[in-house]
Amino acid sequence: MTDQPLPAVTRSRRRYSPWAVLALVVAAIILMPIVSVVSRVFVPPEDVWAQLIDTVLPLYIRNSVLMVLGVVSLAALIGVTTGWLVAAYDFPGRRVFEWALMLPLAMPSYVIAYVYYDRLSYWGPIQSGLRDLFGWTGQGYWFPQIASVPGAIFVLALVLYPYVYLLARAAFIGQSQHLMEAARTLGHGRVSAFFRVALPMAWPAIAAGAAFVAMETLAEYGAVLHLGVQTLTTGIFRTWFARGAPVAAAQLAALLLFFVVALFWAEKLARGKRHFASDSGGRGAQLVRKRLGAGPGALAMLVCALPLGLGFIFPAGELARLAYIAGDPMWGPRFYEFVSNSLTMAGGAALLLVAVALLLAYAKRLQGGPVVGLATQAASLGYALPGAVIAVGILIPMAAFDNALDSFMRASFGLSTGLLLTGTIAALMFAYVVRYLAVALKTTEAAFIRIPRSMDDAARNLGLGPAGLLARVHIPLLRRGMLTAAIFVFADVMKELPATLIVRPFNFDTLAIRVFRLASDSRLEEASTAALMIVAVGILPVIILSRAMNR
Repeated sequence: MTDQPLPAVTRSRRRYSPWAVLALVVAAIILMPIVSVVSRVFVPPEDVWAQLIDTVLPLYIRNSVLMVLGVVSLAALIGVTTGWLVAAYDFPGRRVFEWALMLPLAMPSYVIAYVYYDRLSYWGPIQSGLRDLFGWTGQGYWFPQIASVPGAIFVLALVLYPYVYLLARAAFIGQSQHLMEAARTLGHGRVSAFFRVALPMAWPAIAAGAAFVAMETLAEYGAVLHLGVQTLTTGIFRTWFARGAPVAAAQLAALLLFFVVALFWAEKLARGKRHFASDSGGRGAQLVRKRLGAGPGALAMLVCALPLGLGFIFPAGELARLAYIAGDPMWGPRFYEFVSNSLTMAGGAALLLVAVALLLAYAKRLQGGPVVGLATQAASLGYALPGAVIAVGILIPMAAFDNALDSFMRASFGLSTGLLLTGTIAALMFAYVVRYLAVALKTTEAAFIRIPRSMDDAARNLGLGPAGLLARVHIPLLRRGMLTAAIFVFADVMKELPATLIVRPFNFDTLAIRVFRLASDSRLEEASTAALMIVAVGILPVIILSRAMNR
């Protein structure tokens, strides 16, 4: 039976469907922070804005651009190289590297920045050991500075290259062996065929992975702050909290939003109109791996082991060692509170986001039409925005509402309502929904696609309405996809730092906040316990991705 679309519905029914209306309302609410930030562009600038332009704004822009260019270049180099090696060659350890190269995704960028700064700074054990060994004194020797733009590029590339690796590897595996054989008949070796055939065909996937890396780089806060690199994201925090200028901070956020839009445009331009078809539908046509000899095989192992070792094994090992030596001095009821806060927020956000994603995806499937589809896509924009931008977009309207309500109640009844929305758990949960809806929505939509439309038709013929169809047919079939979405969201929220820092209630600390505070005070030994817990949770999505890749 062919997969036919749902029966056509009338324009009025499509317009007034409760599912469509509810989905549009939810999408509009989720878009409010973005609209709030964009609207700040039209507000007269504060005096501090002129000071920013004359002093630090050029530095913010320059460092942000350098960070994006550097991290994307290095991450693409690592991701494409390792992706091609595990896809096209067979060498000792390839099966392990195939999934292990994704492990840096479990390492929060700010955690790895803390580890490398602690080890490589002037007072760290490496430089101190070199001075003792060679008798060096003061600054009479050269050593790479980790607290710099190049150092930040190095650190971020180590944790972000898996975005390129995943997409590049999948693109290489999906290519046809016939194309490589055709290239060889034209006199091209394996390396030449890679640059002339495999790489151009994989370019759209590589460009998409590079776009992910660029957006994550722009959104980064904890790592660049610790390494002393001033970017637009750190400028938003400093302008709001240090200078007390929320309007100027929102305008900085709008500028950062402009950079995100520019990245979307650049990614589309980079892909151009490159669409390649492959005849690798059958197993016999798929890319055949070439067995490497002892020397080349050892070199391939080294190339794959370096990013894995630097991006996961070394920092995770250091955290484990420090946790064993020292650990968190607050281990006990107070530390359990950090764990409880993190698990509660991550679990609550996972459940809420899966529910919202299910609503939007089901409304899109049930209703059809461009309006609902456009609304669901627009609601997913938050994932492309830094957490700091979303936080600013949430706080401005909430603070305005709280202040207006408090003024009205004081004038009318002599009562103060205080802050009802600002700095609440609800506001923080809303920030997570805006930030990570795309993660849950894309996973849920992918699960919906695997359910044939014919099942919907059969259920409707048996008298099931939309709610019954969802509850009795779709949800049982979507359980695995919904669980996957929940795990991905759970891990992301556990690591979230900038939005949590800005929006959280007073004295509400999570594991991420605990790590940030201790590491900022150069107390990495004490932060190691909380950091290890975050890393352990982050491994779960990597396991899921690994299993999905090997199916």
